[in-house]
Amino acid sequence: MSKQISLNVKCMSCGNSLMDYKNLINNLPSIHSKIKVNGRDGNIRLCSTYGCYDHESEIDIANEEIVEFYCPHCGDSLNSDIPCKICDAPMVKFLIDMGGVVSICSRRGCKNHYVMFEDLQSALRKFHREYGT
Repeated sequence: MSKQISLNVKCMSCGNSLMDYKNLINNLPSIHSKIKVNGRDGNIRLCSTYGCYDHESEIDIANEEIVEFYCPHCGDSLNSDIPCKICDAPMVKFLIDMGGVVSICSRRGCKNHYVMFEDLQSALRKFHREYGT
């Protein structure tokens, strides 16, 4: 049986945690972000399990719409200037607590996502300690 990997993420600008321990998705803390879609503002909570696309949003997001993500603490944009290699929408970047960045596509329905580690050796040690694999 494979283990699911839940990532703890922070804002790229202010470094505050984006983890929401009160609003769980799939029995794990969710990732909380402010969003803007076609002039409408709201909150979104993403599943923190890597590779899971479950989410809860206060506003409806049509398939293929591009979402602007913002930190709920400092208000800075989490969308980057890096285009998605699949659909060309901006990638959304989060710092991960084990040292590195996880990026997701800002277009609803695009499944592109990836993790980059600052120091792979240190990240692997932390990963093995936490997940025991």
